Amino acid sequence: MAIVRPFAALRPVPEQASEVAAVPYDVVTTAEARALASGKPRSFLHVSRAEIDLPEGTDPYSKDVYRRAAQNLARLGEDGVLIREDEPALYVYRLATDGHVQTGVAGAFSIDEYDTEIVRKHERTRRDKEDDRTRHIVALRAQTGPVFLTYRDRSGIDELVARAVSGKPLYDFTADDGVRHTIWRLGADDSARLAAEFESVPLLYIADGHHRAASASRAREEFRDQSDRAGGAAQYDYFLGVAFPAGQVRILPYNRLVADLGGRSPGDFLFFLKQRIPVSEGAPATPARRGDVSMYLAGRWYGLSLAAGDPSRKALDVTLLQDAILEPLFGVRDVRIDKRIEFVGGSRGTEALERAVNEGRAAVGFSLHPVDVEDLIRIADANEIMPPKSTWFEPKLRDGLLIHEI
Repeated sequence: MAIVRPFAALRPVPEQASEVAAVPYDVVTTAEARALASGKPRSFLHVSRAEIDLPEGTDPYSKDVYRRAAQNLARLGEDGVLIREDEPALYVYRLATDGHVQTGVAGAFSIDEYDTEIVRKHERTRRDKEDDRTRHIVALRAQTGPVFLTYRDRSGIDELVARAVSGKPLYDFTADDGVRHTIWRLGADDSARLAAEFESVPLLYIADGHHRAASASRAREEFRDQSDRAGGAAQYDYFLGVAFPAGQVRILPYNRLVADLGGRSPGDFLFFLKQRIPVSEGAPATPARRGDVSMYLAGRWYGLSLAAGDPSRKALDVTLLQDAILEPLFGVRDVRIDKRIEFVGGSRGTEALERAVNEGRAAVGFSLHPVDVEDLIRIADANEIMPPKSTWFEPKLRDGLLIHEI
């Protein structure tokens, strides 16, 4: 069963929620975070990326950064920007943009279930990134950004959520990127009913936030070493998450740019490619189906049919592209470390591919059909790992709206 528990959130006062809410810490660089938070003292980036308040060049993984993050979080409380709930609660969190709406349940999810694969994964984590968020959690004694979870739709949960969103929201604002964030706080009885309904959910799946969940599990071990509790669950036995029904989750393509053509001219490269796979001219910038990839080269779009060797179409398009083109033609064996590869995800779309090639910042761009959430579930259930940069989930949750203290 899936365990979700109410928690007493540390959260912004409603009139300042939009000023506090910040993009996830891991979708911006230090320079981008510094620019976004400039002139915005309440931005949660001062907590999630506290190096922006220290001299340029400061190691973002230094002790001073985590110390400053804890100070900044405390200051938001002292200034009355953040308040602590008197009673534990579950929350309903709705994201809406460009005609797309998804509504999830925010609460504290079981780390025991994460460790025992009831909460399933599809991505490997990096130790250095785990180290960073583990230190952040321990220094703040809080989880400040939610893990994005999904589950197979359940009508009983849908009914309770529909009733919750008929009431007055706690927060309702539209962020700078056009995404509308609406959060409702549930009363004790409704929180209990919703938690009970989740017990019928057999499995949860991490969509986005593998490093946050892994870090919460590692931080628990540190807190346990410091604790003398005799028994029973503690707040560090749970991680902050928002669970959305799979039928509402939207995955956008994660496209690729390659810096050079390996010494070939565009014409020679195209001729060589046509000897290996079917190529059509004038293809749409976004492929209409799995197994087809669109390629932007020398100012024109081409269609590549990569699914001939996979009639069941079970292989992910990122895998087909890697096996048919990136490795044999470019010698790219690991896209995570090869500096010739750049990734273009989400709403940046195919226009970003065109600009990069037209401006000479890349030689060729590849536009992919998005991965389906059922692929994610299938791969996680098989205990397999998706290739790097396979999925881009959008819209994204905001940091700082619901904080789980430990």
